[in-house]
Amino acid sequence: MDRLSPTDAGFYYGESENTPLHVGSVAVFEGPAPSYGDLVRLILSKLPRVPRYRQQVRPVPLNLGRPVWVDDPHFQILYHVRHTAVPSPGGPEQLRNLAGRVLGQRLDLAKPLWEVWLVEGLENDRWAIISKVHHCMVDGIAGTDLMQMIFDLTPDAPQSEPRDWTPQRNPSGIELVADAVQDTVAHPLRQLIQLRGVRGAVQAAEGAVKASRSLVSGLPSFARQVTTPTARTLSGPIGPHRRWAWTDAELAALKEARAALGGTVNDVVLAAITRGFRDLLERRGSLREGLVVRTMVPVSVRQETERNTLDNRVSAVFVDLPVAEPDPVERLAAVRRQMDEYKAVMQAVDARSIIAMGDFVAPTLLALGVRAAMATGQVWSQAVTTNVPGPRVPLYVLGRRMCSAHPYVPIAGGTRVSIGIFSYQGTMTFGINADFDAFPDVDVLAEGICRGVNELVEAGRRQPAAAVR
Repeated sequence: MDRLSPTDAGFYYGESENTPLHVGSVAVFEGPAPSYGDLVRLILSKLPRVPRYRQQVRPVPLNLGRPVWVDDPHFQILYHVRHTAVPSPGGPEQLRNLAGRVLGQRLDLAKPLWEVWLVEGLENDRWAIISKVHHCMVDGIAGTDLMQMIFDLTPDAPQSEPRDWTPQRNPSGIELVADAVQDTVAHPLRQLIQLRGVRGAVQAAEGAVKASRSLVSGLPSFARQVTTPTARTLSGPIGPHRRWAWTDAELAALKEARAALGGTVNDVVLAAITRGFRDLLERRGSLREGLVVRTMVPVSVRQETERNTLDNRVSAVFVDLPVAEPDPVERLAAVRRQMDEYKAVMQAVDARSIIAMGDFVAPTLLALGVRAAMATGQVWSQAVTTNVPGPRVPLYVLGRRMCSAHPYVPIAGGTRVSIGIFSYQGTMTFGINADFDAFPDVDVLAEGICRGVNELVEAGRRQPAAAVR
């Protein structure tokens, strides 16, 4: 039995009626649209490459162990691949409205945790695929890998025929408990064996001291965040409904701003998002001096050898977006300073080892802790922003080229808005997911991000080359 990691289990435990924890996307393709049957057969033929798509999560009785992946004995592809349409000719607004409703609905936790929707009726003879995959299965990087496994790299890729599949026997409750107890005892012993001997103990001690020093050096930043006023009006309870919007920017424009003003493309992206939140708060009359919007920024700790592995391997940092700063160049500089500090800490601290400490947390405590955190609401950050590099090559489905892809990132706790950033074929898209009641003005945020990109490009063109450090 394949057991969920502590991080994967945390996403599974965190699911609730008002907190669907799946990631998703809307991919738009050149036409004409394929038939529903052809898409079903295509996905069915590719399922051997993604065994998780025919597996369900089985909790262990009494939470004596973390849940496990088991084959779904009643797997039915027609349940997971669905067919719909917008009134023709459907524009971006119609597609966004449909996708917002589809992506806002929970996945059935008793079945394999994914759905694909074929959408017809788009203008310019185009069509779309709406995809949903639970976060306990993938993080952002794994989601990109999954996209490339399911889609094709050439328009004339040969299509194989679906193969027969027989599910493995589902374990009984007693077997689940016995395996969980054995794993609870054996895993810590395996960890200790790795440290056996003087050399291993010394290396572990040195690593602990190094990590402690790095964490202590980061305390001033933490103290600064504790005393910095945040836009608490953006946080609060989350309802069951979502508003979803997207906007985009040319990747060349972001790179131009980076080259002129310094930092990384991700720094420029965060600075542009800062302008979006500034416009939002200003429109609401909530902008004041010294205010920041604190955003959680997931950081992948996935190694290159772990690509095409469907799970979560992420850490996170918290960045204060200086929304009260009127100068776009100064906003970028403030974001850049924070990201540089975090990079230094992340290089010194073995984030993978810290994440792996979750293996020593009792499953019952892990479940209770995650659910309590979701129920009490997240007040430390007001947003989530995650930048996932997309595929560097065009992707195809049944010979049709993917024109664009728009990401969907869940919201949870008291964090009412998330922004997923995805790059593909020279365009960077921003998918904004927000609580329906709390963000009736989500379009103000989307439009502000566009203004943020444009003003950074303009500032870069005015900036003397010698001023860039």
